[in-house]
Amino acid sequence: MLDAFPFFADVISYWPQIVRGLRDTILLSATITATGLVGGIGVFALTLSSKPSIRYLTQSYISLFIGTPLIVFLFLLYYGLPNLGVTLSPFAIAVFGFTLNVSAYNARYLTIAYKELDPAELESGRAQGFSRFQVFRLITAPQSLRMSVPALTNQAIQNVKDSSIVFLIQYIEFFAQMQEVASRTFLFFKTYLFTAFVYLLLVSVVVLIARRLERRLAIPGMSASVGS
Repeated sequence: MLDAFPFFADVISYWPQIVRGLRDTILLSATITATGLVGGIGVFALTLSSKPSIRYLTQSYISLFIGTPLIVFLFLLYYGLPNLGVTLSPFAIAVFGFTLNVSAYNARYLTIAYKELDPAELESGRAQGFSRFQVFRLITAPQSLRMSVPALTNQAIQNVKDSSIVFLIQYIEFFAQMQEVASRTFLFFKTYLFTAFVYLLLVSVVVLIARRLERRLAIPGMSASVGS
């Protein structure tokens, strides 16, 4: 127990940069969750296009990002864009790469939920003279979103955990800051144990919010397990 005190003394001495890293992790996680949700709705809308070519390209996009490691695209953006004369900050690259990836997953969740909707309800909307866009905005999107809440919130939790890989493209978030602490103190085990505990706390907070949101938005009598 006494051996732990020097470690906590080191943590306190590095506290400003640890807090800064934690803030940047929360910022990135919240940003990619929001942009990934908006992007996912947009991609989902394209999967319902009346044009086969658009549907094919959209499904190809979803398959590409679901079937390929995220880090590959982050590296492609980080090392490839400068060769094209485009210079972005590590944060911008992380948001761009994650958004492309998370949008594909969210679109898949929404598509699965859409297949569980009552076709008669959609037909009823069209029979009342609603345009395709109105049917999507008033019926398809709201209900698909509500049925996908468990899967979408699980994706938000995954975003928090996946954010730890962006240190590989020089975005200095919480994990990167803790690596710096470990390299300076040589207390690797204790530092990474503390890091795991903090991530567990972060994820636990997101889980509590997510489960409360699921109960609030659940559709009575309908399955709430889409993509979960």
